[in-house]
Parts: sequence; C-alpha cells; structure tokens
Amino acid sequence: MKIVCSKTELVKGVNIVQKAVPTRTTMAILECILIDASGDEIKLTANDMEIGIETVVNGTIEEPGIIAIDAKFLSDIVRKLPDEDVIISTSDNFKTSIVCEESNLHYDIVGKSGEDFSNIPFISRNEPIEISQFTLKELIKQTIFSIADNDSNKMMTGELFEINDNNLKVVALDGHRLAVRNIELKQSYESKKVVVPGKTLNEVSKIIPGFAEDMVNIFITDNNIIFEFDNTVVVSRLIDGEFFKIDQMLSTDYKTKVKINKKTLLNSIDRASSMAKEGDKKPIIMDITDNNLDMSITSFIGSMNENINITKEGVDMTIGFNPKFFMDALKVIDDDDINIYMVDPKAPCYIRDDKESFMYMILPININNK
Repeated sequence: MKIVCSKTELVKGVNIVQKAVPTRTTMAILECILIDASGDEIKLTANDMEIGIETVVNGTIEEPGIIAIDAKFLSDIVRKLPDEDVIISTSDNFKTSIVCEESNLHYDIVGKSGEDFSNIPFISRNEPIEISQFTLKELIKQTIFSIADNDSNKMMTGELFEINDNNLKVVALDGHRLAVRNIELKQSYESKKVVVPGKTLNEVSKIIPGFAEDMVNIFITDNNIIFEFDNTVVVSRLIDGEFFKIDQMLSTDYKTKVKINKKTLLNSIDRASSMAKEGDKKPIIMDITDNNLDMSITSFIGSMNENINITKEGVDMTIGFNPKFFMDALKVIDDDDINIYMVDPKAPCYIRDDKESFMYMILPININNK
C-alpha cells in the first residue's frame, strides 16, 4: 500500500475515528486504526464492537492495500508531523513507513494485518431520517447530562429516540432527573422507538461539525443505529429492552408556578454552590413567596442567602434541590425567562416551555433534616 495525503486531512480523520478505539480490550487488533486503500477511497476505521466509526480521507492511492496501525502511535505521530504531504507505505511484513519528504522526516513502525481487523458490519439502510447537524448536536447537548453515569441500570445509560409522524422526542433520565426534548422534523416517518447508548451520542456530538445547513442521515434497524454525515459513518448497537414509561412520571398539575429570569437564577445557584464542597450533597433551599425567591445554602464552609424577584402564581413553598441538577438544566435552556412548576416539597418540579419543546424534571431533596 502507498498513499499520499495532507497532514491536515490525516489528523482530521484520525481524530474522528479514534473515538471508537477501546481504552481497554483483550483484543490487540481493536487498539488499531484500519487504513483501507484497497478500493478507490482512503478509509480510516476504528471499532470497539459496540460503536464503529469510518471516515474517508482525501488523498491519492498510488498502490492499493490495507494496514492496521496502533491508534495511539498513529495519533501521536500524525499530530506532530510538519504541515505538508504525508506518504504512508507498507511492505509485505506489515512494516509501515510514514514519510514527509520535504522535511526529510521518516518513521518506520510495525503494523498489523488489515485482514484481521474487525470491520464495521454491513447494515442495509432503510429510509433515512434527516435532521440538521446543528439540531442533532443541540438535542444531545440538551439531554445527555441526564443519563446515568454507571451501568447499574443499563437503560439509564442511553437515551430514548422516539419518532411519531414528524415529531422526534429524545429522553434521558438517571433516577433523580429527567430531560425531554421535542422537535418537529421536516417530514413524517414510520413510528420508531429505540434506546441509543449515551457513549455513542457523546462521540457523535464531538465529531459532528454542527452546521445548520448540513444534514445527518439517521438509519434505524432492529439492533443498530447509523449516523451518516459528511464523509463519516457512525454505527452503534442499540440498548435492548423497553424504555421507562415516562408519561407516568410527567404531570401538568401544579400548586406553585414561578416565572424567573433564567440567567439570574443560574448565577444565583452558581454562587450558592460555591459554598458546598463536591460530594457534600448540600441542597439549595428555595423559599418562594409573593414576588420573591429567597435562595439559601448552609454547609460546613458557611452559608449564603440571596433574594431574587419573581412572578408567582399559587401557594408559597419551601423546597430543596441538588444545585448541580438545576444548573445542568438551566445551562442548556435558550429562553430568557423560564417557568418552574411545583406541587409540594416532596414532588418533582418541572421546568418547561408552553409548547413543551423542552421539559426538565428534577426530584427535590428532603430538607427537614438538613
């Protein structure tokens, strides 16, 4: 094999696919990135058997071939190359040369047989679901923080993608909070309901450029989801099982409704959270009365109290929350003013807009013994 491509293209391609290289594996071949120039394109591929990423690198194929190279070595090398054309060539014993002729720079490393690499399986595509790169990136950002960070409940480590006609609903929850986003698609599709691993969505969010005018094609099969954008394909297994019945968790009832400036509330909670060390689990306490929200926190460090002007409907209420959960939701809401709905100090509160394009549910903390 012998290929020629620019350093910029090579770095871009390696950065994309290496997100599917496993950090720990007993299969050494999976620690590699496959360079496949056996056809008419230069393809880079990585695969950890749960998620596979393939991208096309612009360049010239002078001799077709295929080679697998340790991902860490390849990434470290190409990142430090001069900004010029790079020549990668291999011999029969998998010896690989990486050369920059203008700089008289030459690396020799030992690769592995590309034939031993676990390629991304071919999956037949059905009708693609089209969504803009910007919208998909935003959907992930606005929900991903609510997935569980451990595998104690596999279903909570993924996000529900539910399609009904021209509506896409994305849901994430971790047992303490829930995030819901609804968007309108440009056309109607067959109803689908799948759970996508949070790891996959995190990696897609990192590598997708996010341009509003460029599209992502999403294909959903019984066991897999495929994201196609630009010259890149991401294939992931789905989480098997039925997602939680979230309609039973959601309520439109409330006894107290607070309208407040989002930035003002976010800044106040941020100031309050500085009074508690990480892991202290000290709640912020919201004492809600007519036109006033009294924000306070007391910890081993000290205490903080702040008054914020609000518009209130309903009864007075004193309620406590994990400050991080509230901040995570507020940071991804674009509206200047938000509405918070509460039933009582022990029931979930909801942050939602009138159209319910977004909804964040947060469980309160019992403050009787705090």
